[in-house]
Amino acid sequence: MEYRCVQCGFRIKTLFVQYSPGNIRLMKCVNCKAVADEYIECELMIVLIDLILHKPKAYRHVLFNVLNHERTHFQGLLWKSLVGFLVLDAYRSLLVKKPEEEWGTSMSISSFFWIYRKMLMDVFLGNYVFLCSFLFAIRSLLKTSAQFSRFRDLMLAILISSYFKILLTAMMVWEFPPAVIYIIDLFVLSSNTVALKVITKSTMNRCIGACFIAHAIKFCITKAFA
Repeated sequence: MEYRCVQCGFRIKTLFVQYSPGNIRLMKCVNCKAVADEYIECELMIVLIDLILHKPKAYRHVLFNVLNHERTHFQGLLWKSLVGFLVLDAYRSLLVKKPEEEWGTSMSISSFFWIYRKMLMDVFLGNYVFLCSFLFAIRSLLKTSAQFSRFRDLMLAILISSYFKILLTAMMVWEFPPAVIYIIDLFVLSSNTVALKVITKSTMNRCIGACFIAHAIKFCITKAFA
């Protein structure tokens, strides 16, 4: 995967030229004539803020210029992202079921295993259906073929752009109403949409449709087996 200009998405061979340690010159994009990636000289907090604000150039910086195939152990990163995604999704499922179940010392072993069986079914079955419906929606709405290498790029983009799930860990410390879980889900949906638009260069409406279909089917499946 080549580097990309964060402004227009044009392919570029190098982002900067280093003359000496700490002395670099940022390269300009030959297409839009702007600095190809100004985030190189920015603090991590600036990048995080722009990701939260859903700025496409911040997503291009992370997905193309930071998570570059040639500079990172892509396969290991993909598996780590998948494990983190599933763990956070399992915690989300636990939070959703917590108000519905009686959690206490009086809970029997059979009830305990029943709850965790339902939670694991939600996580693995729900995300399998989510992935299948997501790929189907991409092929149908975006008219994009999913070769193996492109499938990995799309999958990593969806996993990385689901970073809003980390906010669920705040519920370990503070008590929030259950509605907060679904608000976080909406942020994940919108973030997935921006990441999909950056990767596929499709229209925003089609990307919203593809992500909404996948998330809606996953939601219905997990509710049906609840």
